[in-house]
Amino acid sequence: MTSAVPTDTRLAGHNRISTQALTSTARAVASEVFGIPAREIRASWSDDDGLLALRLALPIGIPSLDRTVRDGSLVAGFGGSIWDRAHAAKAMVLEQVSRLSGSQLSRVDIRIIGIKLIDGGRTR
Repeated sequence: MTSAVPTDTRLAGHNRISTQALTSTARAVASEVFGIPAREIRASWSDDDGLLALRLALPIGIPSLDRTVRDGSLVAGFGGSIWDRAHAAKAMVLEQVSRLSGSQLSRVDIRIIGIKLIDGGRTR
């Protein structure tokens, strides 16, 4: 005789997501948003009144200065200035990490720690 558990019944117990799993998730999301390899992204967490605050430190891809001098519209094509891109990325990272992990994030702080020159669509 088999007994099925109704889908609306909650089972007793705990589910926990390790800090390492959250960090890997945050790095993967930031990698996708910024187009930078995840191995180059540092992520750390802190408590923010019961919610999680995420801190990211990463390089950002930019076109070479020679290219931007030749083509003034290139910066806009990359998504704007470094400041604008980092600011816009906060909401994307917060939403995606929250959705994927099920965790409630209060904020995402982004620190740009370097640049990666992108020439012809490739990071070098």
